Amino acid sequence: MQYMVLERFKNGDPVPVYRRFRARGRLAPAGLNYLGSWVRADLASCWQVMECDDRALLDRWLAAWADLVDFEVSEVVSSTEAAARVP
Repeated sequence: MQYMVLERFKNGDPVPVYRRFRARGRLAPAGLNYLGSWVRADLASCWQVMECDDRALLDRWLAAWADLVDFEVSEVVSSTEAAARVP
C-alpha cells in the first residue's frame, strides 16, 4: 500500500523537523519505504509518499514525529490503477 502523507510542521516551523532528521534520519521502521517528497516553497509543510504492507509500520513512523508535525494520511493508488477501477 502507498500513502500520501501531508505533514504540517507545528507552528509552521521546519527547523525542529530538519534538526531531528539530520541528527537521527527518517526514523522509518524496517518495512516502511520512503518513495519521495515535496516541500512547500515557504517550508511550512511537506508531502511524502510512503509504502508498506502493514499500516502499523506507518503509524509507528508517524508517532516518532508527532511532537513536531501534524499529519494527514491518505491511502493512494497510481492514476493507472485508478483508471482501471473505473468502468
